[in-house]
Amino acid sequence: MIIKRVVGWPTWEWRSPFNEWERMRRDMDRLMEGMLGSQYTGARAGVFPPLNITEDADNYYIRAELPGMNAEQLDLSVTGNDLSISGERTIPAENESVKYHRREREAGRFSRMITLPSQINPAKVSARNVDGVLTVLLPKAEAAKPKKISVKSS
Repeated sequence: MIIKRVVGWPTWEWRSPFNEWERMRRDMDRLMEGMLGSQYTGARAGVFPPLNITEDADNYYIRAELPGMNAEQLDLSVTGNDLSISGERTIPAENESVKYHRREREAGRFSRMITLPSQINPAKVSARNVDGVLTVLLPKAEAAKPKKISVKSS
């Protein structure tokens, strides 16, 4: 049995033993989904909202995907070098007679804490939500900005 699974006997082609583990994981996921129905959703990748963090010499920029959410549903707060994004995502209720074939969109409260590498100036932080993309501009504190030092020759 092990020869057939690893080597692919009788054709003698090499198979990775990890392929068998992946097949067993898929079978277990299917079994759990069959037993528990929609309560079991398997392992999920990622965190909501997905975001990108970039910086230049003066600012940090955070762009988060928040489709279907408006500004009133979001709460942003800044402390030191931390930014907190939280809110509640709602999805309109479907008709009670609807049967789902796939349900991947989730609703509920979320919270995300981002720690930046240096201090920011909380008085100048600004945010806007355009087409489902939240863009937060976080100016660096003066103490965190690099200082140009000139070198004098003797």
